[in-house]
Amino acid sequence: MSLVVLDAGHGGENPGAVYEGRREKDDALAIAMGVGAILERNGVDVYYTRTTDIYESPAKKAREANRIRADYFVSIHRNSSPYPNQYSGVESLVYKKGGKGEQLAENINKELEKVGFLNQGIRETPNLAVLRRTEMPAVLLEVGFINTAQDNQRLDERFDEVVSAIAKGILETL
Repeated sequence: MSLVVLDAGHGGENPGAVYEGRREKDDALAIAMGVGAILERNGVDVYYTRTTDIYESPAKKAREANRIRADYFVSIHRNSSPYPNQYSGVESLVYKKGGKGEQLAENINKELEKVGFLNQGIRETPNLAVLRRTEMPAVLLEVGFINTAQDNQRLDERFDEVVSAIAKGILETL
């Protein structure tokens, strides 16, 4: 059985991106809990870095994942841009392209594209602690832009489909 770490980005005093009262930390937690419930129903062991509004450093989250010998690490976030409605879509960040991390990112992006998100692709981002310090395949998922009305509407109106798409992308990789 696989063990997947679901990391709801930010939390506590760190709200992440904020737009018109909407906080990234809240969306990330709701998405992580929804994805986790689906994975658990499909026989996957899930470890949540948080289930409430607390903050832990990215380095600590990576250490936890390594300590429990997780098979995969998925950090859930919302993107933001300098101007409202400037960009739209999903993007996945990986430490390095190639291997299971990139495959995980591709599978998730492909499923979110089916829900209607523009697929912004996969980007190597080796300076992020949750990607650099994890010893398992890891992806940081940007589920739409928090300051883009279209992405927020899609997330709100099709929430169940969005979390199902993320879970399906993970399950396809296991």
